[in-house]
Amino acid sequence: MILDKNIIEQHNQELAAKHQKKLAFFLEENEGADAHIQKLRDFQIAIPSWALGTGGTRFGRFSGGGEPSNLEEKMEDIGLLHQLNQSSGAISLHIPWDIPEDAEKIMSLAKKLNLKFDAVNSNTFQDQPGQEFSYKFGSLQNVKKSVRDQAIAHNIEVIKQGDALGSKSLTVWLADGSSFPGQLNFREAFENTLASLKEIYAALPEDWKMFVEYKSNEPNFYSTTVADWGQSLLYATKLGPKAYTLVDLGHHLPNANIEQIVSLLLMEGKLGGFHFNDSKYGDDDLTTGAIKPYQLFLIFNELVDGMDHAKMNHASGLAWMIDASHNIKDPLEDLLQSVEAIMMAYAQALIVDRVALKAAQQKNDVSLAQEILQQAYRTDVRPLIAEARLQNGGALNPVKLFRAANVRAALINERGSETKATGL
Repeated sequence: MILDKNIIEQHNQELAAKHQKKLAFFLEENEGADAHIQKLRDFQIAIPSWALGTGGTRFGRFSGGGEPSNLEEKMEDIGLLHQLNQSSGAISLHIPWDIPEDAEKIMSLAKKLNLKFDAVNSNTFQDQPGQEFSYKFGSLQNVKKSVRDQAIAHNIEVIKQGDALGSKSLTVWLADGSSFPGQLNFREAFENTLASLKEIYAALPEDWKMFVEYKSNEPNFYSTTVADWGQSLLYATKLGPKAYTLVDLGHHLPNANIEQIVSLLLMEGKLGGFHFNDSKYGDDDLTTGAIKPYQLFLIFNELVDGMDHAKMNHASGLAWMIDASHNIKDPLEDLLQSVEAIMMAYAQALIVDRVALKAAQQKNDVSLAQEILQQAYRTDVRPLIAEARLQNGGALNPVKLFRAANVRAALINERGSETKATGL
């Protein structure tokens, strides 16, 4: 479903006067902030193909209706999101949940919707219909070479699928690990995994990247073969220059200092990108910024500082993607809110007075350093983000327009109330 441009224009006209007033006040209070608008216009956050349907837990799943039942419909939903916020111009495919039957047709649809394909994601944490060997006891780490070979072949197939769509990176997340002491040999599990990853790495096209994602626990709870950023960095370093660590904000032990992790990985040139979400207890996969917005800002503060130091392009230097599960919210509204939260944290990091912050740090003026950071965080940057959206042709208030246009009702009318997205 794509909205008529006139609907967006009318929406913007109704809010124009109030927006201009807020923007003028913001720019008066934050001199020079208008220089950041182009960076906000360029910044894009990829939407994963599995996020367009209603998520669930092991206790149950409550569908909201109108879910996309195939890849084309998922792309149409992302096209709608991008039409509204102009910051969701990429899609990240999960294979085999979303295998294009006709790559040329899919590429044509992507062009029509103004979308590109971001990282492709492999799946060796589930057994698929017709699969010869089970991943019950791991995939790339498995003690049986036949199982490892099957997982390697799947990842290489995912690379081929992504290459046909213009993707340039592969994300590998492993559920491999153990649930009980003595179940596996840690050293052998690491060695098997590394050897498997080397075969996948060798199959990467010259201009591709491999992202090695880590997770502290779940579904295995005693050990995880890629449990933290240190282990991911170890794999990435041993693999070579095309391998990087991918940070999922929900994949850490409680109270981990993610902003410091990000800073060090960026310093080493091994930070590949992000899976954005939020959490209170574990890997909750909640709406980005819903629980810990200050942490999100602090992460972006380190990102902006580190990327500027390395002279990296903010929009293309790293891979930016959402990875959330909206169990009780409308998936599209949730994604709009997540993108907005990410843009806010980014904008707040852009307006940090880095000269003053550096001076305070050199003087060990702890209180002043805190004041400088919190001044940026407490600034309402929404007028700046809205202006960037407006200049790109998006809606001043995406969620408000989504509701005013009765998008979900239209999708239910078009697709039905009992549809279920692939992979859920």
